Amino acid sequence: MYPFTTLIAMALDVACGYPTWVFTRIGHPVSWIGGLIAWCEARWNDPRLSFAHRRRNGVLALCVTLAATAAVTIAIVVALGLLLPRPWDIICTGVIASTLIAQRSLDEHVNAVSSALQSGGLDAGRHAVAQIVGRRTDTLDEAGVSRAAIESLAENYSDGVVAPLFWLLIGGLPGAALYKAINTGDSMVGHRSERYLAYGWASARLDDLVNLPASRLAAVFIVLAAAILPGSNARDAVRAVRRDARHHGSPNAGWPEAAFAGALGLRLAGPRIYGNETVTGHWMGDGRPEATAADIRRALRLYRTACLLQFLTVAALALLLTT
Repeated sequence: MYPFTTLIAMALDVACGYPTWVFTRIGHPVSWIGGLIAWCEARWNDPRLSFAHRRRNGVLALCVTLAATAAVTIAIVVALGLLLPRPWDIICTGVIASTLIAQRSLDEHVNAVSSALQSGGLDAGRHAVAQIVGRRTDTLDEAGVSRAAIESLAENYSDGVVAPLFWLLIGGLPGAALYKAINTGDSMVGHRSERYLAYGWASARLDDLVNLPASRLAAVFIVLAAAILPGSNARDAVRAVRRDARHHGSPNAGWPEAAFAGALGLRLAGPRIYGNETVTGHWMGDGRPEATAADIRRALRLYRTACLLQFLTVAALALLLTT
């Protein structure tokens, strides 16, 4: 296990995030992975091929992406171990690993929706939430914008924060990077559309599998955060998870969404519009659907508390391993 690397990565991400000046000059590790995925897709997802052939090509593309990611990150870890004495190799690995976590950026993007609604009104809120969700936002009212922001916070807490940290703790830098490669592949080609149904099958199924432990852990941390945060309800969070999580269209997203819904006394998910298609989703929670910008801020406090508990858990694990 790699608790010290994980602690360094978590602390650095919260303190600095990924600096814009770095991104403008060299991009981001996820964008590099995405470039490889796009290169493979442009060459191997030919619509003239049979369904089975495209599915095989999707498996091949996934293997190529994972092999390249593993080779690069293992080489980095080995090089740092050879060139730097301890603890500097661990510190440098943590710095690199911090680029694979989205604690700070997720907070900033969701907070921007609350600020936009409060200062710029509904149109500004729609524009802000469109940056973080894939659904249509032009028809959303204030409650719809607020629910979309909270749902995005819940789902991305699981797959953008808990999951990369879980795999970083278990497998070090290569583990976190391989998870991000899988998750990026699912985001890019794992859609249930005619273009990606065959080619993206392997990416979507593997993403479901690697996110399974993180989604359950995310719900646990949300419940624990609700238990200590005034104005949140841990008992209702547990009840919503037990009753509603399994009814979500995703095998993983329902866990953190139901936990947030129950803890905040809201009703999340439900019917949504993607493009011109309406998705009839099961509601998470049995609270009020009329969410507001104030509820987004409440959700962010719950999220920050859950992240703090997560940090303390890893710190306790690091302490146990040194005694």
